[in-house]
Amino acid sequence: MASAELERLRWPRVVGAPHPLLAAHLARRHTGFVERTRPRHLVVPASAAVVVVVKLRDSAYRPAAFVKGPRHAHLVPEGECAASYLEMWIRPLSGYTLLGVPLNALGDQLADLRDLLGADGRRLAEQLCDASTWRHRFAIVDRFLLERLDGGPRPSPEVARVLQRLVATGGAARIGHLAREVGWSHKHLITRFTQQVGLSPKAAARLVRFARVLRTLDQPGAPRWERIAAETGYADQSHLVREFRTFTGVTPTAFVSR
Repeated sequence: MASAELERLRWPRVVGAPHPLLAAHLARRHTGFVERTRPRHLVVPASAAVVVVVKLRDSAYRPAAFVKGPRHAHLVPEGECAASYLEMWIRPLSGYTLLGVPLNALGDQLADLRDLLGADGRRLAEQLCDASTWRHRFAIVDRFLLERLDGGPRPSPEVARVLQRLVATGGAARIGHLAREVGWSHKHLITRFTQQVGLSPKAAARLVRFARVLRTLDQPGAPRWERIAAETGYADQSHLVREFRTFTGVTPTAFVSR
């Protein structure tokens, strides 16, 4: 039995270690779901990542292979999840290179991967469905990503710099100041950033700040929400609760419990 098949039996989902050259491009490792491990209904949290989903067994809802662009609010898609599928979570600037289109053009809809990428999208879906092991599927995904990322458009150095600064400051950097740093007008920065990241700089900053909150939840002991809110830059605990509802669809307490 292949190691990936053993992993499927031991853990609630199959997680694949990507090719080392992909480490800087991925927000998460490749993940596969099967009948007994899939969520019945999706609640897709807000995220700056580009998420590519390929169904291994098709279903009535959503295309057989689809893309979710960066979102500043959670999404509850209609209907049940497919019985088996594979997810790729790609960092936003790498998602821009991968897809070759402005990320804000994806909007709030789940876009058909085959429409976006044509023959490449169809070939990926067919190869993944034909593969008999998770090890083989993850190797197909690695090859697909490496080829697309090698030939796609590169984001502007200015946009990359601003995103880097937002992450480094925990979302606290002022957008106007960042625009001056890279020599652009405030309006031009918002336009180019939104095209290549899929979110406005302000929305991206909110998600970066929220990511700091999620990292604090790894600490032992019950979360002290008032302290967490103060340490991560929120006006008060109520502000943090509102962001939790927007980004995840639930309260902080409900998020931790599930």
